[in-house]
Amino acid sequence: MADRKKKGRDISGILILDKPLNISSNQAVQRVKRLFGAKKVGHTGSLDPLASGVLPICLGHATKVSQYLLASDKTYQFTMRLGQTTSTGDVEGEVVCEKEIPDIKLVSLNKILDKFTGDIQQVPPMYSALKHNGQRLYALARQGQTVERPARKVTIKSLSILAKTADSLTLEVCCTKGTYVRTLAEDIGNALGCGAHVSFLRRIKTGPFILSEAVTLEQLESTQGDLLALDGLLQSLDLALQDYPVMSVSEEDKADLCLGRPIIVEQAMYEPLIRLNDSQGKIFGLGKGVEGHQLAPVRIFV
Repeated sequence: MADRKKKGRDISGILILDKPLNISSNQAVQRVKRLFGAKKVGHTGSLDPLASGVLPICLGHATKVSQYLLASDKTYQFTMRLGQTTSTGDVEGEVVCEKEIPDIKLVSLNKILDKFTGDIQQVPPMYSALKHNGQRLYALARQGQTVERPARKVTIKSLSILAKTADSLTLEVCCTKGTYVRTLAEDIGNALGCGAHVSFLRRIKTGPFILSEAVTLEQLESTQGDLLALDGLLQSLDLALQDYPVMSVSEEDKADLCLGRPIIVEQAMYEPLIRLNDSQGKIFGLGKGVEGHQLAPVRIFV
C-alpha cells in the first residue's frame, strides 16, 4: 500500500497575513504552506481576490481553532462608488444600472447609516459561495441564473464615515460572521437613491488580530527559506481563543480530558466554551460545563 502520510513539518501556530489583491485566499494559503514547509494549513474566512487585509492562517494544531476565528467579528474599510450598480456588487462586474448622484448632506447620510446599524436583514448576493440545491451561487450566476435567497440576520456593530467625495463614500464597518460588505454597500446605495458598488475593500481586523500585526507575502518570501525566522512570526493558537474563560487543570485531569472523560470541578460552570490549560499554563484543548459539577472536553489540540 502506498504511503499516504502527508509530507511537511509539524509546525503549529497562527500567521497573520496581509493578503494582497488579485489572488484568492486559497492561493495565499498554498504559498504560505510552501514557504513554511507545513504539513497542514488552513485559513479562517475567505477574502475575495478584490479584497486585501487580515487573513489569519492556521498551521498544524492551530487549524483546530479555525472555526472559532471564522465565527469572530470582522472589521473592514471599504469605498462605495456611487451612481453605479454592477452585476457582482463590486468593480469586477458589469455596470447594470446608472443613476444620478444626489447632493448628499452629512446629516441625512448619518441618518441612513443609523438604519443599517444593529441587527439587520441581508439577502446574500448571487456572486457568493453559498449553495443552492448543491450548487454554488456564483456558479449559477455565471450561467445567467438568479435564484431566490432567504434573508439572513447579521449584526452591524458599528458603521462610520471615513471620507466622502462627490461620487464615493469610504466607510468602516465592524460586523458579525456572514455579513456581505458588497450587499451592505448596495443597500446603502439604494437607500441613497443612486445605487452603489464596492470599489475598494480591506479587512483591518479579525477577532483579536489586527492589520498592524500582519505580514505580507513579500516579507515572508524575503526570509529566503529561513525557517527559524518564519516560525518566529507565528502567533500562539490560544490568542484566537482569548475571549473565552480559562481553567488550569492537573496532569491527571488533563490525561482524563485527553481521553474524552469529563472531570469533577468545584463549582458548576455554564460558559459555552472554556480554555483548558495544563499545569505549565499551556493550552491543550477546549471544554464545557456539564451537569453534576463536571467539565467535559469539546476539542483537544494535542
